[in-house]
Amino acid sequence: MTLRLGILDQSTIASGRGADAAIRETLAMAQLADGLGYARYWLAEHHNSGAHAGSAPEMLVAAIAATTRRIRVGTAGVMLPHYAALKVAEQFKVAEAIAPGRIDLGLGRAPGSDGRTAFALNPQAREAADRFPNQVMDLLGWLGDGLPEGHPFRQVTASPVVPTRPEVWILGSSDYGAQVAAYFGLPYCFAHFIGEQGSEQVMALYREGFRPHPGQPGRLAAPQAALGVFALTAETEAEAWRLYKSRELWRLFRDQGRFPPLPSVEEAEAHPFTPAERAHLDRLRPRAIVGAPEQVKARLEALAAAHGAAEVAVLTPCHDPAARQRSYRLLAEVFGLDGRG
Repeated sequence: MTLRLGILDQSTIASGRGADAAIRETLAMAQLADGLGYARYWLAEHHNSGAHAGSAPEMLVAAIAATTRRIRVGTAGVMLPHYAALKVAEQFKVAEAIAPGRIDLGLGRAPGSDGRTAFALNPQAREAADRFPNQVMDLLGWLGDGLPEGHPFRQVTASPVVPTRPEVWILGSSDYGAQVAAYFGLPYCFAHFIGEQGSEQVMALYREGFRPHPGQPGRLAAPQAALGVFALTAETEAEAWRLYKSRELWRLFRDQGRFPPLPSVEEAEAHPFTPAERAHLDRLRPRAIVGAPEQVKARLEALAAAHGAAEVAVLTPCHDPAARQRSYRLLAEVFGLDGRG
C-alpha cells in the first residue's frame, strides 16, 4: 500500500525574522503543497511561544482553504479544553462552507502552552481537560450527530448549517488520545516527533480498542492511523545533515525547557556545546529521519509499517524557507506525488 503524505506546520519562528514572517511562510508553503500533491496540510496550535507563531490554527485553516484547490486543510490540533465545543463546531462549519469536503478537525487535549497561559485562555482548563471525552461527544453532536435526549443544549444549532462536515481526528503523544479515538471510532494521529517512547504500543492500543461505527457519518468502520513525524531531506545526505544542525540545537533547547526561535545553521555551528550536550544530541541522531530523498523515503515507509499507519504528516522546520520548500519538493518527487488531481 502506498504511504499517504501530508504536512504538519507549526509556523516556526526563525531567528532574525518575526512571527509575522512565519505566518506568511506557512501560507506560501501550503500553496506549494497543494501543487505538489500532498494529501493534507495541518496547522499546529501553540500559545505564549517564542518558537511557534500558530496560535490560531482555525484562522490559518480558513486562509489556506480559500487559497488552495485540492489539498485537505486542518488542525493538528485544536486544543479543545481551551474552548467551548459549540464555538469550535461553528468555526469548522464555516471552514466547510469555504472548502466543502476538504476540512480536517484534529483535536488535542494538551495545553499547547504553559499552565499560566492555559489558565488565561480558560480558567477552567484543567477541569475541561478532565472532560475531554464529553467535549468531543458534544462537538460531534453539533457537527451532525445530534445531542442526546436530556442534553441541556439539545435545541442549540451550530451555525452555519452546511451539507458537509469536517473529518474529525484525535491527536496525541500518549495512550489517552488513542483510547478516546478508539472509543468514538475516529482516526488517530500519534505525535511521534514529540515522543517516540512506546509509540508502537500506543498504536496497537488504538487498534485493539477500536469500536467500529459502520454507516455512521463522521465515524469509521475500521481503524485509521497516522504519524506526525520530523523528517528533512536535501539533494545530498551531507546537505541534509548540515541543515539538520539548526533543528538539532533547537531540540537541545527544548529538552532544557527553553523554546526560542529556530536558530540558523551558522548559529548552530558556532554554539559552544558542552560534552554532556553533545552526548545527548549524539544519542538522538540515529533516530532522526534525515538524509537524501531515497533514504528518507525508506525510513518513513519503515516507520509507518512498524506502527500500522497508512499515512504520515511530515514536520520539517528549517531556518531557510527555500531549503524547507526544497525538502518537501524532493519528498514529493521521490514518493511520486501528483498534484493534478
